[in-house]
Amino acid sequence: MRTYTVIDSPLGTLTLTAEDGVLSGVYMENRPSDPGLRQDDGFDEAIRQFDEYFAGERTTFDLPTLASGNKLQSGVWQALSEIPYGETRSYGQIAEQLGLRHIVRAVGAAIGQNPLLVVVPCHRVIGADGNLTGYAGGLERKRQLLDLENPALVAGRLF
Repeated sequence: MRTYTVIDSPLGTLTLTAEDGVLSGVYMENRPSDPGLRQDDGFDEAIRQFDEYFAGERTTFDLPTLASGNKLQSGVWQALSEIPYGETRSYGQIAEQLGLRHIVRAVGAAIGQNPLLVVVPCHRVIGADGNLTGYAGGLERKRQLLDLENPALVAGRLF
């Protein structure tokens, strides 16, 4: 069964989706339009962890997740999950980590398809020059997330 709930956050409204009780999506502003989704209140643990994260009390999420993607996307999303809280990596660094330096754009596209915003921290990926680039939630939200995790990092950059 596919379910969703909507929560308020410092970033605005977040829509959480689940498949059979396993978190499968985190979206900003608008929930995916899917007639098979039904609203549910079975997201207590996810909501608790989001509240702790936004309060600065949590640095990683410990939730079962299900992100549907191809082999490249899954590998990229796993690499994103390994970026420590308060740190950033460039798109090229992620591609190099995966041995895919020759297809940086494809790695970037996979990052852009991340269905678990915040939980899988694609906001921690920046341009090679240190500038903020691309984020499904918008660059201002990306800046907010980076500032939450490491205010000194944001203060030291010209984003």
